Amino acid sequence: MAKSEVSKADKKAARAARRAAGKEQRGQMWQALKIQSKQDKLLWPLMIGAVVLSAVVFFLLGTLWGGEWWMLPLGVLVGLMLAMVVFSRRVQNTVYGKAEGQPGAAAWALDQLRSGWRVNQAVAATTSFDAVHRVVGRCGIVLVGEGQPHRLKPLMTQEKKKVTRVVGDTPIYELIVGDDADATPEQVPLRKLNRRLTRYPMNISRAKVDALDTRLRALSTKTSVQNQMPKGPVPQGAKVRNIQRSARRRG
Repeated sequence: MAKSEVSKADKKAARAARRAAGKEQRGQMWQALKIQSKQDKLLWPLMIGAVVLSAVVFFLLGTLWGGEWWMLPLGVLVGLMLAMVVFSRRVQNTVYGKAEGQPGAAAWALDQLRSGWRVNQAVAATTSFDAVHRVVGRCGIVLVGEGQPHRLKPLMTQEKKKVTRVVGDTPIYELIVGDDADATPEQVPLRKLNRRLTRYPMNISRAKVDALDTRLRALSTKTSVQNQMPKGPVPQGAKVRNIQRSARRRG
């Protein structure tokens, strides 16, 4: 009897915890929605339009066999899901728009990659916050540069030579975060960086990904230059000169 009472109490506490977590999550989403809508005047029209359009389409489909009133709730439900997709995409675009061009933005974006990728930030860098990040995945190795292209090219060339000695014939790709599509190495906007990585062909197995990453991390000597890069985008208006001065002192 005592065990049964304990079990009931545990289940009740678990349900209460789930309700509290759900309430907190809904509250955070509502706050994010209010913040986004203040700076994105198209957000509400697009979300409402998604619900209305979906409901109309499902209603019209239902008229084909006389079940329009049954299809209407389904259309509204699908519309709500589409509205949430619109919301998440608009928020994502806003976040990337604010981060673009800021030192450390590429490192932050690479941290958003899903599992299966191994990211080693700032394997090479300058005191001006130009940095080369190394990413290992099923495609092989991708060197991602952020900063001024003319300063990044020698850094990337040096890093590629170092990596080639370890990985043999494993493919090595080079990307620079930027807007010049015709440049060499290839440039890609920050918001499209992770999507571009996923478009590379799968050249190696998952097991080899881990083995390569382990060997490359062992090769890399952790120098003070890695600690000079910010962990995320430097806020607009920050005194970058002071940050650079501190970085030079640490170097």
